[in-house]
Amino acid sequence: MPAPAAVLTGLGSWLPTKVLDNHEIAARLDTSDEWIRTRTGIRERRVSGPDESTVDLAVGAGREALGGGSADVVVLATSTPDQPCPASAPQVAARLGLGTAAAFDVNAVCSGFVYALATAAGFIAGGLAERVLVIGADTFTTLIDPNDRTTVPIFGDGAGAVLLRAGEAGEPGAFGPFDLHSEGELADLLWVEAGGARKRLSDTPADRFLAMQGTAVFRHACARMAESSRTVLERAGWMVGDVDRFVGHQANIRILQATAKQLGMPADAVVANIDRVGNTSAASIPLALADARADGTLAPGHRVLLSAFGAGLTWGSTVLHWPDLGQLS
Repeated sequence: MPAPAAVLTGLGSWLPTKVLDNHEIAARLDTSDEWIRTRTGIRERRVSGPDESTVDLAVGAGREALGGGSADVVVLATSTPDQPCPASAPQVAARLGLGTAAAFDVNAVCSGFVYALATAAGFIAGGLAERVLVIGADTFTTLIDPNDRTTVPIFGDGAGAVLLRAGEAGEPGAFGPFDLHSEGELADLLWVEAGGARKRLSDTPADRFLAMQGTAVFRHACARMAESSRTVLERAGWMVGDVDRFVGHQANIRILQATAKQLGMPADAVVANIDRVGNTSAASIPLALADARADGTLAPGHRVLLSAFGAGLTWGSTVLHWPDLGQLS
């Protein structure tokens, strides 16, 4: 008997209430709305307030994905946990009323959601769980230097979640093959230097905030996402022309467009909500899925390609046939 497949059966999203638009950023930094939009595609993003944490956002998205149901395992993809220790996932599980469900964090930064999906699929394939709640949640604005005009416009906060159940390969919603990679030698292209065991927290602000070599990250992101996408398409037996929707990590609209161009996909296959939420790190892909489902961009039967790239460096991809998740509430 073949191993059970992980099948998408629930979807949820959650955003902070505060909206930060480009004009507000331009009023205090040396930039403009036009500069931000033309280089990133972003016009506004959500920013968590002092009373909104990663766990709070994850609970909101997770509750929506569960839809009143339950899960045996919670996998939380995040690089901004509420505290260094313990992991945030057990707190999420407790607040969702999931009892003693297994719960743990996965940190692959912007690739975290795809890594967490693969982990959840492994739990289901191995018979360790029947239902797994996968959440991508980050309050990445807490890692950003508020005076850095290159990073402040890019990042936002949010959470997205999916509920997976054990099912059969090939049925609507079943995730196909996964492709995951990393390249640690290039970690310093996108990192926060201090706060861990190697370099403790210091009084030097630059050590506590995200440092990014934007040009190099752009180049690697496009190349790696395209390469990984080709790999999963080949493993799934799909041609590029079979893909109806490409949902990539929402880092920069130009990265999404350039990756699609490298793959030979039409522009209208690209799913993008970065204009409204910015780069939400691990929450990026599930938030894009939720928005695309809500506005009809995603329809049952669509062949969907997911691909992400992030700090680490890490990247990965997977595919699925979009299922009918019922009526939106």
